[in-house]
Amino acid sequence: MTWAGKIFAYCERGTNAAFWAEPWNAISNLAFLVAAASALLLWLKSPRESRGVVELILIAIVGLIGIGSFMFHTFATKWAAIADTAPIGIFMLAYAGYALRRYLLLDWWKVAASLLGFVLLLAAAPAAPCPPPLRQLVQGGACLNGSLGYVPALAMLAGVSAAAYAKGHPAAPYLLAAAIIFSASLTARTLDQQLCGNLSLFGRPRGTHALWHVLNASLLWILLVSAIRHGSPTQVQAVPEAKATA
Repeated sequence: MTWAGKIFAYCERGTNAAFWAEPWNAISNLAFLVAAASALLLWLKSPRESRGVVELILIAIVGLIGIGSFMFHTFATKWAAIADTAPIGIFMLAYAGYALRRYLLLDWWKVAASLLGFVLLLAAAPAAPCPPPLRQLVQGGACLNGSLGYVPALAMLAGVSAAAYAKGHPAAPYLLAAAIIFSASLTARTLDQQLCGNLSLFGRPRGTHALWHVLNASLLWILLVSAIRHGSPTQVQAVPEAKATA
């Protein structure tokens, strides 16, 4: 496929190559911009000494996720797909490292080793054999409609949440809520093509991919709020179990 070749991956687009063939998928990306703007306001209202640069960078990445996804669901080309997935991958790695260091207080070498394993799992997941029950659940196309590639991220989020609860860290409820929402958003992404013929609006199939955007924006907002409230060095020092600062 050339860089400008069209990608027909979602219910709403079908085989339509037009710029606005996915209006709901495209417009729903405003949710990411709202999440980033809301988190930025919260960051600005925080005490000056607790405003970390890392948290600001995470907020900016969420904004880029919305822009990149909008580009993909309008241009629908290979280069736009990279603009879509690159910020998502960067955020997953950045927040995983952030959570391991700031919430779980792991040493840097443990954080690096964990991230390496996480990267290897992310790389291997899309090509992993699809178990027969999953293959029967969603007919045709990639396993779980390509959502299998996000399962390591869900596992990482759930694992860090459990570890944070074990430590009594105040970020734990935020991480758990994000993991639950992530499970719901992955379900919406997975069923987009499966339910394509059953969901229509204004006479056209719409699918469930726009719901994936809205739910993901919600979970990213929760993760940002958690970082702003409980992840900066001043908050980390305030946690009773903390033995070191990030």
